[in-house]
Amino acid sequence: MPGIDTSRPFIKVRIAVLTVSDSRTIAEDRSGQTLVDRLEAAGHILADRKIVKDEISDIQKIANQWIADTDVDVVISTGGTGVTGRDVTPEAFAGLYEKEIPGFGELFRMLSYQKIGTSTIQSRASAGVAQGTYLFALPGSTGAVKDAWDDILIHQLDYRFMPCNFVELFDRLQEHEKRSKG
Repeated sequence: MPGIDTSRPFIKVRIAVLTVSDSRTIAEDRSGQTLVDRLEAAGHILADRKIVKDEISDIQKIANQWIADTDVDVVISTGGTGVTGRDVTPEAFAGLYEKEIPGFGELFRMLSYQKIGTSTIQSRASAGVAQGTYLFALPGSTGAVKDAWDDILIHQLDYRFMPCNFVELFDRLQEHEKRSKG
């Protein structure tokens, strides 16, 4: 059975939160605040938080800064994952991924389907790894953020969660770098 192994220590993960929106401010950013509240309640560290316009180059610029920052382990974005012309977060992140994690989007949509039915098909939630940093692109609704955190991320970002989790892989995410140099 999957669950928490209390014999393992809790490891704090440093998470940066990026809200992708042409119109929101920090004061109006309910989805971003929901992520902050949940990650801090789980015992993790808010490494940084920003709002960026729906522009691929702007999203990538901030994501690249965080990817290069050794004080950021995970980037979670909210917004820009729909199918309209301004929704470009999956494209921005895909341009940075070394490895995509397709199961994240699939699982998110499966869980979301149980709550909102076929409307979940409009979400292009995605995840991947870039230079040893996990990136997760979530929809902009507060409900979607809660679903992704409460049903997936709280478990996968907890080192105690078994049979496996993303945290235990941190040290191995850049093995290809070691092989190519040696």
